[in-house]
Amino acid sequence: MTAYPKMTREELQKEYAAVSQKFQKLKEQGLKLNMARGKPGKIQLDMVSDIFDVFKTPEDYVSDGVDCRNYGELSGLPAAKRLFAEILGCKPEQVFVGGNASLQLMYDTISKAVTHGMLHSEKPWGKEEHIKWLCPAPGYDRHFKVTESFGFELVTIPMTADGPDMDAVEQAIKDSSVKGMWNVPKYSNPQGIVYSDETIRRIASMKPAAPDFMLMWDNAYCIHELEGNFLPFKDILSECAKYGNADMVFEYASTSKVTLPGAGISCMACSEANMAYLTKLMGIQIISYDKVNQQRHVLYLKDRAHTLELMKRHAGVLGPKFRAVTDTLDREIAPLEIGSWTHPKGGYFVSFDGMTGTAKRTLALCKEAGVTMTGAGATFPYGVDPNDSNIRIAPSLPPVEELTSAVAVFCVCAKMAAIEKLLEK
Repeated sequence: MTAYPKMTREELQKEYAAVSQKFQKLKEQGLKLNMARGKPGKIQLDMVSDIFDVFKTPEDYVSDGVDCRNYGELSGLPAAKRLFAEILGCKPEQVFVGGNASLQLMYDTISKAVTHGMLHSEKPWGKEEHIKWLCPAPGYDRHFKVTESFGFELVTIPMTADGPDMDAVEQAIKDSSVKGMWNVPKYSNPQGIVYSDETIRRIASMKPAAPDFMLMWDNAYCIHELEGNFLPFKDILSECAKYGNADMVFEYASTSKVTLPGAGISCMACSEANMAYLTKLMGIQIISYDKVNQQRHVLYLKDRAHTLELMKRHAGVLGPKFRAVTDTLDREIAPLEIGSWTHPKGGYFVSFDGMTGTAKRTLALCKEAGVTMTGAGATFPYGVDPNDSNIRIAPSLPPVEELTSAVAVFCVCAKMAAIEKLLEK
């Protein structure tokens, strides 16, 4: 199979006619396939739905002497705090347990900075003239939208194989208007990158010009291996404390892809000083999150070892789906030299980089053929990919059979978009 960039114009035209014919046949199938978001599939949801059977007697609603059906315990049940602390490697007193969405806790943390300022702020951020925020990209679109919604200027930081480009980060934080940075440090969204120890050290030891700089550490995929055993990962809270930055970091995690996304629990981990400051503010808006659900998760997940065994069962479902995607790309796209992609060891996404200027066209063709995917540019601040090349593939929701069909459509569309771009030259 000849690589497309090496073909003559006549060969490209002939290939385009053949690929277009395949595209028309796919359209005639009337497909309705979805790879837009990283949702667990039905098999995974069914696998953990017995979580609703854990309460057997009235005594099961009592944890450490606390009746979880009643008011109180703003920062969460002690047992739930211990569970998250064991998983993250931090201390229980550093953990705040929330509702089903860690994104809500992230939004709320930044909102408190805007309305009240953080522990070391000179004034509320809402009274600052201008705020900038660092966004490693490709990255998570919902992160970017949170800070964009508050009017912050989003500054793109390139991602490397070891995490964010730390030279760029260290240069950017010399500006006191730079108030924070997003991070997905393990199996990053969408590339599946695991931050290196050196990157973590440089992040933890940063000395930003802004005294109230916020390191937003979204450890969403901390136990989400696709193959092999659990990969140990540094506790960012103790790392930051080691360099005198204990109050700089806010870490987040949830059970969204461990139990049920719509009915899980989440957490924020931070210094004890930040915990005291934020719980005082949060106590005005809420008495406590759903402690019955917290106790349900404690009884169901038990501890880290038991939770990791559950995650191996999830991997048994997800692994074949991810291999269906990467194997097809390796077979259909690699010989053509029109794109590159990740082979993640964990997380929920495959990151595809097509030829410059082809992502939007590829996804438009996919939509025409009945395959829905995350929009082009979503992995960059403001939804603008400067190269129009990155596409996030989410293999988790469809059954393997549907996924195989969806990836076949994607490959045909990527080929068409690449040939069109080459013929423009």
